[in-house]
Amino acid sequence: MSGHSKWSSIKHKKGAADAKRGRLFSKLTRAIIVAAKEGGGDPAANLALQNAIEKARSYSMPKENIERAVAKGAGEGGDSAAFEAIVYEGYGPEGVAVIVEALTDNKNRTASEVRHAFTKFGGSLGTAGAVAWQFERRGVVVVPAAGVDEEELFLAAADGGAEDVQADGDVFQVTSATENLSAVREAIEAAGFAIESAELSMVPKTTVVVEDESAAKSVMRLIEALEDDDDVQEVYANFDIPDKVLEAVAS
Repeated sequence: MSGHSKWSSIKHKKGAADAKRGRLFSKLTRAIIVAAKEGGGDPAANLALQNAIEKARSYSMPKENIERAVAKGAGEGGDSAAFEAIVYEGYGPEGVAVIVEALTDNKNRTASEVRHAFTKFGGSLGTAGAVAWQFERRGVVVVPAAGVDEEELFLAAADGGAEDVQADGDVFQVTSATENLSAVREAIEAAGFAIESAELSMVPKTTVVVEDESAAKSVMRLIEALEDDDDVQEVYANFDIPDKVLEAVAS
């Protein structure tokens, strides 16, 4: 999964840059509002809200912004009622499986834009269930590897309920059951480790190796086009692009 994990790290850095422009914050805010609307404003009793807040914290979203979004979703008459969660599934170049999670107030618009992105970059939009079986929902905390002892990180993460720690280039990926994400993050932070991101993810069970630079570029452009859509919250894919190729096409 090195290529996919490497992209996760690049994506987080891109997200941090987007956050400075406020674009990512609007997506994070929408997710918090909808989660609070559907399950109430108490994160301790609403796992979806807890995870939405964890992700917002990962991108340094101000506390007052988070609290305002929770209040808006939990209150009466919030605009969250207009949003609907939709999942799209399809294939990119080289048979790469792709899952797109969206929150939209216009299903026709979002479906059209998602389909256009797949078509433009050599993929195809599939039906519900087409690729979901190739992934599993997990909590994933990414920790910068510089100066970090893997065994010490694992022991700290295990205290929060983590199940695995994997080294991947310049980061460690700590995985857990979805319900343990917040506890794992807190345990890692309490032990003094820095955190790059903490969020729920659809982790691929197997990966597709993409070594051809042209094909890799098409895969990356597809992912980027989908992520740039304002209605799209998350994009997951099971590609594994070698570091040299990934860095060449991501530059």
